[in-house]
Amino acid sequence: MYADVLVVGGGTGGVAAALAALRAGRSVILTEEYDWLGGQLTSQAVPPDEHTWIEQFGATASYRALRNGVRDYYRRHYPLTAAARARSDLNPGAGWVSRLCHEPRVAAAVIEQMIAPYRSSGRLTVLQPYRPVSADTEGDRVTAVTVAHRDSGQQITLTAPYVLDATETGELLPLTGTEYVTGFESQADTGEPSAPDTAQPLNMQAVSYCFALDHVDGDHTIDRPASYDFWRTYQPPFWGAPLLSWKAPHPRTLDIVERGFEPNPGDDPLAVIADQRVTGGDMNLWTFRRIAARDMFTPGAYASDITLVNWPMIDYFEGPVIDVPDAQAHLDAAKELSRSFLYWMQTEAPRPDGGTGFPGLRLRGDVTGSADGLAQAPYIRESRRIRAEYTIVEQDLSHAVRGDKGAVGYLDSVGIGMYRIDLHPSTGGDTYIDVPASPFEIPLGALIPQRMENLLPAGKNLGATHITNGCYRLHPVEWNTGEVAGLLAAHCVEHGLTPRAVRNTRDQLENFQRVLTAHGVELHWPDIKGY
Repeated sequence: MYADVLVVGGGTGGVAAALAALRAGRSVILTEEYDWLGGQLTSQAVPPDEHTWIEQFGATASYRALRNGVRDYYRRHYPLTAAARARSDLNPGAGWVSRLCHEPRVAAAVIEQMIAPYRSSGRLTVLQPYRPVSADTEGDRVTAVTVAHRDSGQQITLTAPYVLDATETGELLPLTGTEYVTGFESQADTGEPSAPDTAQPLNMQAVSYCFALDHVDGDHTIDRPASYDFWRTYQPPFWGAPLLSWKAPHPRTLDIVERGFEPNPGDDPLAVIADQRVTGGDMNLWTFRRIAARDMFTPGAYASDITLVNWPMIDYFEGPVIDVPDAQAHLDAAKELSRSFLYWMQTEAPRPDGGTGFPGLRLRGDVTGSADGLAQAPYIRESRRIRAEYTIVEQDLSHAVRGDKGAVGYLDSVGIGMYRIDLHPSTGGDTYIDVPASPFEIPLGALIPQRMENLLPAGKNLGATHITNGCYRLHPVEWNTGEVAGLLAAHCVEHGLTPRAVRNTRDQLENFQRVLTAHGVELHWPDIKGY
């Protein structure tokens, strides 16, 4: 099967890449191993992690169209109250983590709407659920990628002039022999002040199996998980309490703090303004990542709020899931941790009234689209990362290093992003690293492998480090990265260029940057300072 552009992986970056290449007039094959396209937004069930100014600037036009599409979908199909419907900044979940907390199924539906015309015209072929299993190369070029059906094992070989790796863990990098790095680089490698003396390739951020809950009458307690006794007594050295508790380190101060948990608190959802400059918003875990606030909807439409559990207590960091022989065992253990935390909440968690357990907590697998009640896919925070022509390092954007100068500006900027350097506990025993960053740019050099000529990263596998991945991994930046990769592939096909030539030839770079601007990609920030 052939197309102009092959995008392997239909997550946030992969969808953006496919749409970009299609808008540029190319034919595209898009593969995805889970039931929903969208990755972080859908199959991983993670509400958008976004910067403070996302409503005004700091995102591509197509990402903004996605966000607007989510709001429009609610207005068209959900029984919103008149006050909620009138809000231009509608936040259906009124969660504190994001200005747009929503059900993952809605993002999946909007993505399907966005790609529908291209599917109908035949210019887009979506292969789902398929995952890559092998690749062929000749010299420095990928000549074919073979994907296998997740359930039947049926294999299809795919070819294209340009191949984009949009998988969550950079699966094409080892399959194609592309040079890459994993885990924590050494200070000698990167010069980063916060890097260790010795590289730690298996020291990677925690993964999480998220899940959705509501709280209704009745006893909805799940079966006791097989490993519950292990997780009930498990206490990481830096945690200050058992993992299954309301206590955990505060990511920014590392003080051990106790979170509150109050289902359906009766707050005013229209008064919620998510602004992480002011607060992380996680002191009441129920409202932190709430994805449906029942009072946003007409009375009786929802029996309960729906909240999304992506909290510190389900971060699994007992072992990595990349480049290790027991990856599946660790993923299975991550699921057991999530189930164990739910069971603890239902049976043993302290309640504000002095009692224990919340048996009314109901697992909502229908919301996440899964048979087992958890998210379809694990939330992967850290991927394999290409060895790139340019690697983004801590000293490019750390506020502690850059101060009032702001982040480094790149001649080859192809987008912008903003988030704190937010690293979760890792498999090497590290606790949180959560420190300010300046609003930053995305250099084209971080999307170009040092050797391979027609393979491009389209997600978290760009040329970042373990540290800078902490702010280049979030939804808007992953979308921007994928979109640029799709436009770059289309541009190279149209003009007979290579990505390396586009970056390293001044007039070609400027031509491509004009293409990006025409597609609504912002290349530089307005004059603002980081938080």
